[in-house]
Amino acid sequence: MEKLFLLDAYALIYRAYYAFIKNPRINSKGFNTSAIMGFVNTLEDVLKKEQPTHIGIAFDPAGPTFRHEAYQQYKAQREETPEVIRLSVPIIKDIIRAYRIPILEVSGYEADDVIGTLATEAGRQGIRTYMMTPDKDYGQLVSDNVFMYRPKYGDKEFEVMGVEEVKAKFDIQSPAQVIDMLGLMGDTADNIPGCPGVGEKTAQKLIAQFGSIENLLDHTGELKGAIKTKVETNREQILFSKFLATIKTDVPIALDMDGLKREEPDKDELKRIFEELEFRSLLERVLGTDKKTATPPPSAQGDLFGFFTPESTEASENSNLTKLDDLVFDYQLIDTEEKEDQLLQNILTQPILSLDTETTGTDPIRAELVGMSFAYAENQAFYVPVPADRTEAQRIVDKFKPVFENPQTLKVGQNIKYDMLVLANYGVEIQGPMFDTMIAHYVLQPELHHGMDYLAEIYLHYETIKIEELIGPKGKNQKNMRDLDPANIYRYACEDADVTLKLKNVLEKELKQNDAEALFCDIEMPLVPVLAYMERNGVRIDTEALKETSRHFTARMNQIEEEVHRLAGVEFNIASPKQVGEVLFDRLKIVDKPKKTKTGQYVTSEEVLESLKGKHEIVEKILEHRGLKKLLGTYIDALPQLINPETGHIHTSFNQTVTATGRLSSSNPNLQNIPVRNEDGKEIRKAFIPDEGCEFFSADYSQIELRIMAHLSGDPHMIEAFRANQDIHAATAAKIYKEKLEDVTREQRSKAKTANFGIIYGISVFGLAERLGIDRKEAKELIDGYFENYPHVKEYMDSSIQAARQKGYIETVFRRRRYLPDINSRNAVVRGYAERNAINAPIQGSAADIIKVAMIRIYRRFREEGIRSKMILQVHDELNFSVVPEEKEKVQQIVIAEMESAYKMKVPLLADCGWGKNWLEAH
Repeated sequence: MEKLFLLDAYALIYRAYYAFIKNPRINSKGFNTSAIMGFVNTLEDVLKKEQPTHIGIAFDPAGPTFRHEAYQQYKAQREETPEVIRLSVPIIKDIIRAYRIPILEVSGYEADDVIGTLATEAGRQGIRTYMMTPDKDYGQLVSDNVFMYRPKYGDKEFEVMGVEEVKAKFDIQSPAQVIDMLGLMGDTADNIPGCPGVGEKTAQKLIAQFGSIENLLDHTGELKGAIKTKVETNREQILFSKFLATIKTDVPIALDMDGLKREEPDKDELKRIFEELEFRSLLERVLGTDKKTATPPPSAQGDLFGFFTPESTEASENSNLTKLDDLVFDYQLIDTEEKEDQLLQNILTQPILSLDTETTGTDPIRAELVGMSFAYAENQAFYVPVPADRTEAQRIVDKFKPVFENPQTLKVGQNIKYDMLVLANYGVEIQGPMFDTMIAHYVLQPELHHGMDYLAEIYLHYETIKIEELIGPKGKNQKNMRDLDPANIYRYACEDADVTLKLKNVLEKELKQNDAEALFCDIEMPLVPVLAYMERNGVRIDTEALKETSRHFTARMNQIEEEVHRLAGVEFNIASPKQVGEVLFDRLKIVDKPKKTKTGQYVTSEEVLESLKGKHEIVEKILEHRGLKKLLGTYIDALPQLINPETGHIHTSFNQTVTATGRLSSSNPNLQNIPVRNEDGKEIRKAFIPDEGCEFFSADYSQIELRIMAHLSGDPHMIEAFRANQDIHAATAAKIYKEKLEDVTREQRSKAKTANFGIIYGISVFGLAERLGIDRKEAKELIDGYFENYPHVKEYMDSSIQAARQKGYIETVFRRRRYLPDINSRNAVVRGYAERNAINAPIQGSAADIIKVAMIRIYRRFREEGIRSKMILQVHDELNFSVVPEEKEKVQQIVIAEMESAYKMKVPLLADCGWGKNWLEAH
């Protein structure tokens, strides 16, 4: 059976671009590939999920259409097309041609009209046709054989809308009445004026009563009051709006089903384009790139210092990237004591040594060594297998311990913290200077990928052997490295060390060229052993306290459930979104027009329920129930599962290369997201406790971001307030409201606090009004008053944006860069995101850098002074410690001194601290 898909290109491209607006996809060439990637992903989803037999993709023409000629203001209010989209469209068209899908474009007509004409004709011929677009206007074209196919967006799945769905969505009797709806209510997206004062509900009532605009205008005598005046006064405008909203179905284009027949894509051309764009996942997903196993026969493994020379130097037919078999290389399996001794002699005195470990798992605290690889010259590497027997394994590791602990050798690794943690399980402490290629690339390009495979492709034009080639794809049948013979591992392991060394040689130069050497050498690399030490320390969890909290929360949930059932007048499953929707909207009818999914189920997401809080007290109870359930599932019941049975601690992973700002993140568990504002969330912190016989110590920076703003802006009033140790929020309120400091009310201080933090992050009048629950006039006065009293803050914000426009990036006080490719965009929405980042990224990033410096100094002081107490957690601007009682005074002195002297500013850098039996008490 024939199945035709017609795609509205620009609608899908815009949707894809804005889906990534806060986190754009930038490749190594600095090109924003968001629109292209999103479009191709959508296209691939449709091709695989729906398997259309015929397909075409419609584009708007380059010049004006008949609507522009009839109405100069048509779409005139729209922002200029973002530069990224303009640059992406020609590439997208090349991709479509490579897919061998026809591009449908008719001069003078929009894509809507082209699709409307073809879909209508196909529907007449009984062909099942899907118009793929998020645009509601297409609803007018839906018929028995013609459907709207709305793409996925966020957590919303594809939505197919037929006649009944369109009628239900607009509350009309026929899809054709979508045109009448748009003619009356207008369409701000297309600048269709409609009838002033007529919104969706009024339009629905009028169409329900009169059926069409024409019939309405013939019977205006039946209308009364203001609506009669509005309709009669705007008669011509309403008719003209209907004309503009009507999708044409008679465009001069023929339905050529043979031409629309789906064909096999041009894989070579797609591969060329995807490789140029660096779409690695799409290469595998769309083209199923072959991955050849790269293990030579034993006879070809060579002597200890011999070379393996490939018979063929041709690249794989599926890639123009170089592979191992294209090189002249010397990778050796060190599987005898004699070979071990010979290797040791060679690497002990090397000034630079690249290293890597193969292990039994991804958790470094629990993982066992399977092998170690080393490289000190490009295209040469050595793999030392480590057996499962612990005694023999320890013997081999001890033998190589002097290599790892040689303070003179530069150790090179890709995510070397993992190797440090694994080797620490065998009593080895990697010493000496280090160079982590993953971190080096993060410093250079914080928003890109930093995996070795990706870096090898981008910098070396090299395709690495993939782990799946050895142990199989992810899943229950995936093997463990321990299951493999060393002869099947050594080339993969040697390649890791070799590629890492090659990357170091490239990235080292890039760091110098980009003035990033100091940040990398003085902050990021010295931080690696600190984080390894903290992860290895871990933190104790009071499981009994969590069990008690779990019992308490569960009892409260049961109580809330009873209250919800009483308020509803019926028992139902409060955890079922479907049943919640039926109770709220069918039984209690708390709103007239509740949102529905494509299956007709009511939407009861947290966002929707938050907006309905004031409608009925049952809503708040349901939200409270959900909040408790989330805390139980995410933390209270989950934390005990993360405890390492051997250490009795949770060993969170501190991630150094994730955030664009330079801040650390953490995982398993994510400590940054532990809620602290409400009492329920605080119960989680209570479960984090110090080691046996120790006390919990917490120190955090006092208003560090505002202090950095005072420093960067040089605003005398803000500097004066901090130097005088005034309450900055009260001081701000006093200036804005022209009160004496002692006369500032709690409400005024609260508003000033919101202004202090909001304004430096680019909050708008509307945003401030919404956050404070005040009208826009008062919000504007608050912002104006703020800048009047802190004029240098406004100057700083403007100069930051201007500097970013000139350079394309901003910098922290330690020269960490954040690139802002959209800062000069002509599109106000896109530019606005970049401008806000230009203001707040230097502040957030500087705060991140400062606490990193403090951590490094505290760690060094602890080691130098033989402190037994441990630094165990870092969360945003806060450091936490498990402290031996007799070291309390010394630890507090060291921590506060190093935090407050981490960076010299125009205002004091202050740290607050506290002690307790657990994290909650201490902070």
